[in-house]
Amino acid sequence: MENTRRNTTRDREGSADRNTQRGAQGKGVRGGNRRKTGFAGAREQTQCRFCRRRVKYVDYKDIETLSKLLTNRGKIYSRKRSGNCAGCQRKAKKAIKRARYMALLPFTT
Repeated sequence: MENTRRNTTRDREGSADRNTQRGAQGKGVRGGNRRKTGFAGAREQTQCRFCRRRVKYVDYKDIETLSKLLTNRGKIYSRKRSGNCAGCQRKAKKAIKRARYMALLPFTT
């Protein structure tokens, strides 16, 4: 029983040494990985390009608009990158796939 008490004391001393080493690496004394102030989910509420124009149907023949949602290799941009809402991203995805099938947009380059 006495040996375990000594070991725990050593462990505590060792962890204190590790904390001071972390401070030297750039993290603060309190951990360093703190989130920014403000409530969680605080994001600028902007509408997507289709909601702004009040588009109910994303047309697969509108190649100019759909090509803005694709990378130069033909991949569809994510919602975060394109700025679309979930519903409009699904509509755009379907329109892009239809345009690809009709050979209006490339599958890959």
